[in-house]
Parts: sequence; C-alpha cells; structure tokens
Amino acid sequence: MNTVVAGITYRALLGRRRIVLLLLLPLGLLGLAVLLRLTGNADQRYATLLMENFALGTMLPLLGLIVGTGVIAPEIDDGTIIHLMAKPISRPVIAQTKFLVAASLLVVFAALPTYLAVWLLVRNEDGMAAGFAVGSLVAGIAYAAVFLLLGVVTRHAVTIGVVYALVWESLVGNFVPGARKFSIQQWGRTVADQLSTSVYLKAEIALGFAVPALVIATVVAVVWAGLRLRAFSLTGDE
Repeated sequence: MNTVVAGITYRALLGRRRIVLLLLLPLGLLGLAVLLRLTGNADQRYATLLMENFALGTMLPLLGLIVGTGVIAPEIDDGTIIHLMAKPISRPVIAQTKFLVAASLLVVFAALPTYLAVWLLVRNEDGMAAGFAVGSLVAGIAYAAVFLLLGVVTRHAVTIGVVYALVWESLVGNFVPGARKFSIQQWGRTVADQLSTSVYLKAEIALGFAVPALVIATVVAVVWAGLRLRAFSLTGDE
C-alpha cells in the first residue's frame, strides 16, 4: 500500500459531494431500522427481510459501485491518472492501494451500519448482527475489487456497474436459481448464515463454494486491474 496514493484517493472520495452519496444509503438503512422498532416490528423476521432486501441487496452493491469505481475511474476519465503513473510507483501497487481504500470505506459505510441496524432491531440474537456484518464485509471487499477492475477496463464503468448491481445482483441473482452461484450478494448471505443460527436466515449457496468464490473474485480482479494499469501508456492510450 502506498500512503501517498491512499491519501490522494481518500481526499477525492470523501469530498463534499461524494460523502453525501456515501451517507445516504446507510442513513436510510438505519432510519428503516428505527422505523421498524418504533412500529413494533423489531423481530428477526423483519430484520432478515431488511438486511437481505435493502442492506445486502441494494445498499451494498451500490456503495461498492460508488467507491469501487470512484477510486480510479474519475482519474482515468479526466487524465489525472497519467500524472500518478508517471511517478516511480508500481502500477500493481497503485491498484492494490486503490482497492484497500475502497474496501476500508465499505467497512465504514456498509458493514458497520449493517451491524448497527440489526442491533437496533434484535440486538445480537442468534448471532444475526455479527453474521450480517461479516457477510456484508466479505461481500463488500469483493465488490470493491470487481468495481475497481470495471473502472480500469472501461470508461462506462458506472453504467455497466448500475446494470450489474441492480439487474444481476438484485433481480437475476435473487430470482434465478442457477444465477445465484455467481452472485456476490449470495456469497455474502452464505457467510452471514454460517455465523448466525436464526431460522429466518437461510442461504442456498454452500460455504465451500462461496468462500473460495469470494477469494478468487477479489484476487483476480485486483491482479487484473494492476495488469491493465501496466498497459496504460503515459499518453493515456491502452
């Protein structure tokens, strides 16, 4: 990890406009959790529905898209990445640093709010708060890597990412059985289910598939992003 690259990336992502985008979804999740508690629906069933449909199903992939593409795609689009790559810094190190920044932000803006939302509803009954938080964490790390790669390989990363997050992850991955094995969201659910004993949380993907899939997707995406950065010339051509 290069601290200079990390500092530049954090400042760019946590600017006034982007910080609002990063806060909206987790605040919405916490607001829904408070609303359920105030209306007397603070039980494991509603907690599971909220986590699966909003936290893991909508908030996490969208936050992954915002930070995963945001750490590098804007720099590629406006050409400032060329100034960074002209410095004596390994391009795989640039990719790895960008990934670590994105992953750390997903811990703060996704995994932590997920834990707090479940805790507001059911505390940590049957390990639900910890389960969903860890599931959100590992899935968020994979999203960070995949969307980072997307930001490197195409100038249409946001458009493609929105289609992936909302169509594949939220629709196809939830309703088409065969497609679930290739959904990061479903892999995160499997990890959450493994750590929780709640009868309402049931994953359909085996842990023996989900964990290797998460690791492979993350490592391959980060390595590939580094290799693609190596292909960039100092004029910005690929």
